[in-house]
Amino acid sequence: MKYFIKRKIWQIKNVFRWLPIIWKQYDFDYRYSIEVFKFQLQKQAEFLESDKSFTVCAKDKAKRIRTVIKLMDKVYEDDYSMEYVDKLKELYGKDALEVSFVETNDKTFNDFSGKTEKLFSMRYRYMSWDNADEIEKVKDELFRESQDKQIRAHKILWSLIEKDIRDWWD
Repeated sequence: MKYFIKRKIWQIKNVFRWLPIIWKQYDFDYRYSIEVFKFQLQKQAEFLESDKSFTVCAKDKAKRIRTVIKLMDKVYEDDYSMEYVDKLKELYGKDALEVSFVETNDKTFNDFSGKTEKLFSMRYRYMSWDNADEIEKVKDELFRESQDKQIRAHKILWSLIEKDIRDWWD
């Protein structure tokens, strides 16, 4: 009976812990699924780091999970795919390139909350017009490199998950 009561208390606490994730959850975009998965991995790492864990290598497993979570953040926040902007600023100065988002005229986006929002596209403006062609050429090359790095990081992330996920238990 004592176990039953403890279990029910844990379940209620668990529901409250999941509420913010569920509240922001939508079914139309894979990113929400990634957030749910990441949240579960965070909870699992916390458990493996706790005194409740039984296995000897639990802390190592938790460290591996935390590494995957960090890589997941980098991949799904597009850290690698946007590196080219920072590299351009290093090469040509912070004012050489201005990136802005411009409203598109014909398309709108409905996020299922009832409100409709305009779509935006990325526009580049070169502050130094005398070498704009050079900057454009370098930008295109750096952009391709950043995209390739983003794709590689995505593949590495899911390779790590595939390799290790069956070991992430206590």
